[in-house]
Amino acid sequence: MQVVIATTNPGKYRELREGLAPLGWETRPLADFSVTMPEETGATFEDNALMKAAFVAQKTGLPALADDSGLMVDALGGEPGVYSARYGGRSSDRERNVYLLERLRGVPLQERTARFVAVLTLAYPDGHVESYRGEVEGLILEAPRGENGFGYDPLFYLPELKMTFAEMPPEEKARHSHRARALEKLLQAWKNGPPPREIWPLE
Repeated sequence: MQVVIATTNPGKYRELREGLAPLGWETRPLADFSVTMPEETGATFEDNALMKAAFVAQKTGLPALADDSGLMVDALGGEPGVYSARYGGRSSDRERNVYLLERLRGVPLQERTARFVAVLTLAYPDGHVESYRGEVEGLILEAPRGENGFGYDPLFYLPELKMTFAEMPPEEKARHSHRARALEKLLQAWKNGPPPREIWPLE
């Protein structure tokens, strides 16, 4: 099966392509098509993932897999949430990390609880969709650590592993991340072939 990975983020594309490898799908980057992604206006990760996947499926005539993911910090009432990629109007990962640290200034480490959330939606040109959600709990450090990953990875610390996502080699992050957990649900659903269409939510 050919599937378009509906993202312009090279880090997400790489993680999704590698995560889908066990299924033997032929993954196509969005750059193969003359498609401009729609503006993300949804109120939830599910809304945005569905919007992107359905749009690309209709434009390309192929199944499309979209990810919407972000960081939710408890001390900030769930911010940045669906605005993670444009938090505070900042234009780069580094600027967004600095802004997040400013927002959390004075908050003790034990109260800097947070979770990364990823929702994967696979949409088909005929309107059927599948959706899978993964979450991972952690803490936001007071300073970045590590050189790998992207986004908020240098600040997101997993106490049980005693490292941030940015300190993990890619293969280890692929086992522990929110996106990995959503991918695992997708792989489980497909382990015996396509899941029955009658259980797929219709939009």
